[in-house]
Amino acid sequence: MLRDDIKAETVAAMKAKDKDRTAALRLIGAKIKDRDIELRTSSKEIEDDALVMDVLEKMAKQRRESITMYVDGGREELADKERAELAVIEEFLPQKMDEAQTRAAIEEAKANTGADSIKDMGKVMGELKAKHGAVLDMSLASKLVKESF
Repeated sequence: MLRDDIKAETVAAMKAKDKDRTAALRLIGAKIKDRDIELRTSSKEIEDDALVMDVLEKMAKQRRESITMYVDGGREELADKERAELAVIEEFLPQKMDEAQTRAAIEEAKANTGADSIKDMGKVMGELKAKHGAVLDMSLASKLVKESF
């Protein structure tokens, strides 16, 4: 399980005295625990790996946005710290589809849903998320779907 991999990597980083990696891994663990606490009151059950992947995706998105803001603000040292955390987070995420693979998936989704205009974008995006959710960059997909009509 992904959660166990993260715990094992945290222990390995602590033994290696890699402070930055340990801090990033502990941050991931804390976010996962926060999500567990949120779900205690929820009635729906979520598969553990899906929960961890969702947490990691959100953390990666936050880091990317922070990097952009720090670079725009001239705070390169803070952007470097965020890049280091993002690298650790991305170790546990599956490899994203590249642009060519995304375009092929969009064409397949358009054919499956019978989409022929921009009004059908929601159907196409829903199909893409259902089939390729974890490995698809949804912001890129959205841009490419708009271009394809």
